[in-house]
Amino acid sequence: MSIPHDRREQLEKIQQGLLQGEQILAVYDAIGVGTGFLGLTDRRVIIQDNSFVGKKVAITSVPYSRISSVSVISNKSFAGAFFSSGHIAISTGHHTYEVEFRGDQKARHVHDVILHYIAR
Repeated sequence: MSIPHDRREQLEKIQQGLLQGEQILAVYDAIGVGTGFLGLTDRRVIIQDNSFVGKKVAITSVPYSRISSVSVISNKSFAGAFFSSGHIAISTGHHTYEVEFRGDQKARHVHDVILHYIAR
């Protein structure tokens, strides 16, 4: 079974940090300031943040149980299309992670997977 992903090296980075029995669902390249990629597993969301000073990189794991909401961010001129942009926001209550993707299909997939796990 093929895992949806944009870049092989990002997929490999996620594979190296998996917990015992954890399954990768998708790994998508992110665009915009700071974010490198977002990975989805059956247990958590993994976000690479490149915005630290001195070329430092953080890989943040957010368990689904800690996510309070997931949002689609769009401009007001989306003319009825719910997913007109590739932006989503993931809120833990304390912090909100905004991620932009190339294309709305990736944003829709990420949104739907997160919603599936937090709405259980």
